[in-house]
Amino acid sequence: MTVTTTAATADRTTLLTSALMLAERGMHVFPLKPGTKVPALYGEWEQRATTDPTRIRRCWSGGPYNIGVACGPSGLLVVDCDTPKPETPPPSAPFNVPGVNEGADVLVMLAERYAAPFPWGDFHVVTGRGGMHLYFRQPDGPALRNTAGRLGWLIDTRGAGGYVVGPGSIVDGKPYRAFGEPYAEPLPGWLARLLTAPKQRPVAPTRPPNRPAGGPRQPGAYAAKVLREELATILAAKPGTRNDTLNKVAFNLGTHAARGTVPEDLARDTLDFAVGNLSGDVAKSEATARRSFEDGLQKGAAPR
Repeated sequence: MTVTTTAATADRTTLLTSALMLAERGMHVFPLKPGTKVPALYGEWEQRATTDPTRIRRCWSGGPYNIGVACGPSGLLVVDCDTPKPETPPPSAPFNVPGVNEGADVLVMLAERYAAPFPWGDFHVVTGRGGMHLYFRQPDGPALRNTAGRLGWLIDTRGAGGYVVGPGSIVDGKPYRAFGEPYAEPLPGWLARLLTAPKQRPVAPTRPPNRPAGGPRQPGAYAAKVLREELATILAAKPGTRNDTLNKVAFNLGTHAARGTVPEDLARDTLDFAVGNLSGDVAKSEATARRSFEDGLQKGAAPR
């Protein structure tokens, strides 16, 4: 499922469709002022967030309101990986290393530290500024609340008492795009432990990136950046250019996999995910991706 918008301000039909889709999956929604992240309900947003389709239709028929998702009533914990603004201070230790340029890179480092895969989940939203909202169900026990920087540089979380901007919304002329099906899977245990344990200084990984002890290779910060950028390139391709774009991206990923800069299994998974989110002839896209990826593997393995 992909929600995209192209106008500077989303139209109310697009927003209504997205709000109803989220509500159908148990996510409580409420209106934000058009084109902003600001609640339109003046302090009552959490109490009035709803999954009632009648109320949602009545609200969004009144204007092109952006969508707020109330995390508490929805039982959600959303991991918010942001991108730096001009005034953002650089990361401090242990995240002040080459390849760490945004919150997602920090989350890669944390996943490596705990020998866990990157927590994509079943559903995530790419924000207007290029960050990511990773949607998860709250773990058992007292509901987790909001945090700011608890997990690391440019990573916040939104839980009880917090909200996120929903897909279909447009902020500063840039859309929030959803990927995957809007079913929030459980928060990974290692993240739950980090958010509930007494706060302590993060420990830098003690092994080389991409090679967690006793397990399969995981993406380092550079590999994760490559995967995100190549995925975004495919998904942003316009009709009429998608096959050529898929061909180039699959070849690039095959080359990276051959040279060991990106784990081959994750490169293939990224291509599968991209093809699954493209419209049109899926069989043709799968064949293009497979052929070009194999060509890239051969090219990357050739002597240089």
